[in-house]
Amino acid sequence: MSKSSSQVITCRAAVCWGVGEVVRVEEIQVLPPKEGEARIKMLRASLCHTDILLSQGFPVPLYPRALGHEGVGMVESVGENVQNLKESDIVIPTYLGECKACENCKSGKTNLCETYPMSLSGIMPDGTSRMSVRGEKLYHSFTCSTWSEYTVVHANYIVKIDPRIALSHASCISCGYTTGFGATWKDTKVEKGSSVAVLGLGAVGLGVVEGARSQGAEKIIGIDKNEKRSAKATVFGVTDFINPTKYDKSISELIKDLTEGKGVDYAFECAGATGLLNEALESTKLGKGVTVAIGAENQHIVEINFLSLLTGGRTLKGSIFGGIKPQSDLPLIVEKCIKKELQVEELLTHEITLEDISKAFELVKQQDCLKVLIKI
Repeated sequence: MSKSSSQVITCRAAVCWGVGEVVRVEEIQVLPPKEGEARIKMLRASLCHTDILLSQGFPVPLYPRALGHEGVGMVESVGENVQNLKESDIVIPTYLGECKACENCKSGKTNLCETYPMSLSGIMPDGTSRMSVRGEKLYHSFTCSTWSEYTVVHANYIVKIDPRIALSHASCISCGYTTGFGATWKDTKVEKGSSVAVLGLGAVGLGVVEGARSQGAEKIIGIDKNEKRSAKATVFGVTDFINPTKYDKSISELIKDLTEGKGVDYAFECAGATGLLNEALESTKLGKGVTVAIGAENQHIVEINFLSLLTGGRTLKGSIFGGIKPQSDLPLIVEKCIKKELQVEELLTHEITLEDISKAFELVKQQDCLKVLIKI
C-alpha cells in the first residue's frame, strides 16, 4: 500500500441528512482503502433521477448519506490484493459487480451477479463505512457515492476505462443513458424492423431511443408531456412524438393509433410515473408484446392490469442498468463514445460545481434540462 493510501483524507461531499432536508456540501473524512478496495478521486459526476429518490429515502432511508452514483474518477490508491487497478487509472464506480463465474454471470440471461450484487445497505461488503461526517458514520449511495471529492469502492465495483473518452461523456454513461441503451441491446434485443414506444424522454429514455435506432427499429414512438423534448428526441431517432396532454385519449390508445391498432413490439417505461407502467403494457401487441420497467418511483408496490397481462399474453420485465455487465459491456459503450457513434454530447444541458449541488435539484425541473454535469 502506498503512503497516500494509509492516510485519512478530509474533503468535501454532498450529504443528505434526512427526508426533506436540503442537500449540503459538508467536510467529510474518507478512510484509506482496505483489502480489495480502491480510493478514487472523483473528477466528474452527474445527476440521475435515482439520486433524487435516494434523498427522499428510497429504497431504504439511510442517513446521513453521501449522494451520487453517476461519475468518473481517477484511482488515488489501492488496498492489498487489488490486481487489476493501479494509481492514476481512469475508472467508473458502478453499483453492479461482475464475477464472470456465478450461475447468473455464466447464464447469458442477466447482468445481476450473485457474487457481487447490487447493494442497498449503504455500507461496504464488510459491514462498515469508509466515510464519516461530524464524527458520524456516513452511508454510501449503493457502492458509489460519486458526489464526493474522494470515495472508496470495492474493486469488484470499479470499471477501468479508456482514458481517451471525454470525462463528461464517461459520467453520462455511468448509469442513466446506458441503462436505456442497454435495455434495447442486452435486456430485450430489439429486432430490426420492430416498433418501439418510449414513455419518458429524459436521459434514460433517449438512451432507449438511440439503442432502438442502433438495433434497427423501424418505428420509434416517443412520449413526453414536455414539448421541448420533441426536437431533441428526433435527433436521437424518434420517428413519432406524442405529447399526451394535447389529447383526450389514453397513451396506449394514442400509440395504437400510430400502429394500425396493433400496438408496438416493445414498450419502455422510463419516467417512473404512477400509471405509466399500465399504459406501456397495454400499448404492446397481443401475444408477443414486451414491456420493460426502467423508471423508478418512490414506492415499492404499483398496481398492474393483470387481465391485460394474462389474457393479452404480454411480457412485463424489470431492468437494472439495461442488462449491461459492467466489466464485459461498459467498455464497449466507452469505445462507441470515443468513436462518436453515440450522441451523448446532446444530453449535456447544464454544468455546475460540487459547491453548487443544491442548484442541480432546481435545474432538473427546467423543461430544457436533460443532464446536469457536476465538476468535482
